[in-house]
Amino acid sequence: MLNRNRVLGIVILLVSIAALAYADQPFMRAARVDLQQARAQLQAAVANKGGHRVKAIEHVNRAIEYVNAGIAYDRRHNHAVIAAPDQPHMQAALDNLKAAKENLERATSDKGGYRRKAIDEINDAISETKKGIDAVE
Repeated sequence: MLNRNRVLGIVILLVSIAALAYADQPFMRAARVDLQQARAQLQAAVANKGGHRVKAIEHVNRAIEYVNAGIAYDRRHNHAVIAAPDQPHMQAALDNLKAAKENLERATSDKGGYRRKAIDEINDAISETKKGIDAVE
């Protein structure tokens, strides 16, 4: 009976540690899911978009890489208390940028090139926001 209790205790401990690790950086993980969903929508869109759809996918892929790098960086530098949300205003800005980008990508035609320019600026803003999330201050 003692061995069963020890095994049960070890299992509970391991599950608790896994749950804490999963709770780590919920906003960063949510942003990654949003970006993955945006990429899926871009991939499902009609291919004939003058190359812009493909470029948007490339930027989303890089954004996903930055999110993954940010998560890894934060874990290495132990900035956040596990299970505590990280930088809610920066993350909210990131979510809003993503939503704006998705809406622009759903818009018809390229609006004289301005829609594409707006998306490019949003991509740059997303990149800078992610760097801000990763910054130590």
